[in-house]
Amino acid sequence: MSIQEKKQKWNEKVAKSLAKSPERMDPFLTSSTIEFERCFTPDFEYPGYDETLGLPGEYPYTRGVQPTMYRGRFWTMRQYAGFGTAKESNERYKYLLSAGQTGLSIAFDLPTQMGYDSDAGMSLGEVGKVGVAIDSLADMEILFDGIPLDKVSTSMTINSTAAILLCMYIAVAEKQGVSADKISGTIQNDILKEYMARGTYIYPPKESMRIITDIFAYCKDHVPKWNTISISGYHIREAGSSAVQEVAFTLADGIAYVDAAIKAGLEVDEFAPRLAFFFNSHNNLFEEVAKFRAARRIWARIMKERFGAKDPKSQMLRFHTQTAGCTLTAQQPDNNIMRVTIQALAAVLGGTQSLHTNSRDEALALPTEDSVRIALRTQQVIAYESGAADSVDPLAGSFLIESLTDQIEKAALEYIEKIDSLGGAVEAISRGFQQKEIQDSAYAYQKDIEKDQLIIVGVNKFTVEEPPPAGLLKVKEEVEISQKASLAAMKAGRNEQAVQEALALLLTAAKSTDNLMPHILKAVKAYATLGEIADVFRGVFGKHTETVVL
Repeated sequence: MSIQEKKQKWNEKVAKSLAKSPERMDPFLTSSTIEFERCFTPDFEYPGYDETLGLPGEYPYTRGVQPTMYRGRFWTMRQYAGFGTAKESNERYKYLLSAGQTGLSIAFDLPTQMGYDSDAGMSLGEVGKVGVAIDSLADMEILFDGIPLDKVSTSMTINSTAAILLCMYIAVAEKQGVSADKISGTIQNDILKEYMARGTYIYPPKESMRIITDIFAYCKDHVPKWNTISISGYHIREAGSSAVQEVAFTLADGIAYVDAAIKAGLEVDEFAPRLAFFFNSHNNLFEEVAKFRAARRIWARIMKERFGAKDPKSQMLRFHTQTAGCTLTAQQPDNNIMRVTIQALAAVLGGTQSLHTNSRDEALALPTEDSVRIALRTQQVIAYESGAADSVDPLAGSFLIESLTDQIEKAALEYIEKIDSLGGAVEAISRGFQQKEIQDSAYAYQKDIEKDQLIIVGVNKFTVEEPPPAGLLKVKEEVEISQKASLAAMKAGRNEQAVQEALALLLTAAKSTDNLMPHILKAVKAYATLGEIADVFRGVFGKHTETVVL
């Protein structure tokens, strides 16, 4: 059967589904009334087309995980936000939703990420600084006050304490009258990249993997619309990796999570459809588009051939994208608007499912409302005005794009084979393999900038004298005082006996092989704090010590 015949059958199949989910318009036209086809394909014989490209929504998903992609619905527009207290962050979320954002993305402060309450000694000076401070269910109730959790999808960038924050979210939803099977969203929950690139780990790998697989098992039965992990290349790239390393190390981590879940007794098609990914989008437009396409193809083959996944949803790599924070410059910060536009366009042309666009002032401080609005408008202009969303995988067939896609796939698979030979991602991390590769890549990148072999506009070329920046958002020191006072008041008013009983049951579960999630949920509902729950696990599991590589 020719490619054109296959495309005709595909179009007929898509047409049947459009009765339930119509496309945004019909037809899609340029300003010159030239029609955009749903999907462009070669009108000549293309060797290996089915194996390497196929059609959108079909294996190997190189061209996208949905047949109509953005012609049916735009990607989810999320703006990563959170700072200070839960009340301040709640106000920012309501502002973003009123500005047209279609999903929430929560940033937590470092104490929350590391399992410390705001009154802990380790939290001094960090409360509310890089995200919102969440000490207990009381804070979570304020954070989502007036935001209907059955209508909003929420992404939470949280890893070591992901199980605790998810349980808080479930409890808040229940207080709103929304059952756990109705809520949707994602927890990052990717601890392996923390060991190699980011650093917000608490427990050793084995114990961390147990918590993750407990989340998989619990959500499969109780929170079926929730993405239980967002396997993250974003922070690997922020740490200095290349695009190839980002794909390879992220998918190798994905293999480790699937292996761990299967060893814990789960069937691959029970949990794999809820796996999601999180990638970075950098400045090289064509490399980034090819990277996303290659990642989809590699993952589809891994799931089908290595793990025997039969459900097509298990084979689909669905991903969120964030533009590259590490490319933002403090010099001439308005230049960051252009960088973010290129990066966002790459994510859209590469077929992302949701997108966060960084704000122009994030190299200097947390973003102001004006900067966040420009970042969100960037997505909206691409969606509604550029035409980039009007045909599926519009760069397919480009000699450049297809060559880059193939080369990234080949190089990434070589890395994955190397990691397999070392015993898998966890063992390779314990030996410092990925860390060393990332460090070497980051060092080479910095040397290129210092030698002017890589030009960063406004930094090492086209520089100007600039006044100090003004109007930046600052988190006041009073936030920490206020948060500690709120925490003390909550503790004074809670049922202490119920808290201690819940923590005792959690301790017993941690020492056994019981699923931890029901016990965490019970403790959360009793208003045990995040730090108290994390301390139970520290006492049983211990703390991880970093592998140092030079």
